[in-house]
Amino acid sequence: MGPWERLNGEIVSCTRCPRLRAHCEEIARVKRRAFRDQTYWGRPVPGFGDTGARVLFCGLAPAAHGANRTGRMFTGDDSGNWLYDALHRAGFATQPTSSGEGDGLALRDAFITASARCAPPDNDPAPAELAACAPFLDREIELLDRVRVVVALGQIAWTTMINRARRVDPTSFPSPRPKFGHGAEVFGRIRAGGAPVALLASYHPSRQNTNTGRLTRAMLDGILLRARELAE
Repeated sequence: MGPWERLNGEIVSCTRCPRLRAHCEEIARVKRRAFRDQTYWGRPVPGFGDTGARVLFCGLAPAAHGANRTGRMFTGDDSGNWLYDALHRAGFATQPTSSGEGDGLALRDAFITASARCAPPDNDPAPAELAACAPFLDREIELLDRVRVVVALGQIAWTTMINRARRVDPTSFPSPRPKFGHGAEVFGRIRAGGAPVALLASYHPSRQNTNTGRLTRAMLDGILLRARELAE
């Protein structure tokens, strides 16, 4: 068994957060009417993408009827539809849609992960739950040894990546702590012994942001273009 298979197996079988496990399992049992004939994943969700990627995308957590249903990050909900469409426009994805295993989708030079691996109630994981998931992110990053750019999708993901950098090197990012804002850009070290990488901030492609115009397609496209520029 290789390191990725070992890590993903540990993620999927994780039981560190009883509140989150109970919530995911209840959602998978009750289901949403539109998906009542489907079998929900209902377990922690591992990262997805190109393990040789230079660009790492970090979100908040699986959606209750999205990745908690499909088993793939940002798949099966409106946020994922926005993200994969943008990734395809930018050349990071082979197709603009993601429905689940076997759909033919592959990512090119991109890998997607999240701050929490279980769908949290009200999209609000507790600090202790985020801390329990952090070792999985740490191990992913050490395996993703070609990453040059990290795109934080939302403020929690931004904080997650700042915290990761400071675990590696307390002086990695400037003090005071860099503030989140769409388009924010800082450089710091996220891998032990690795070169500094660029950390870019984007508003999360949630319906709350996309339906109100807080995040437009042009804004997200701009972040992905900048990520590609920095990666190359």
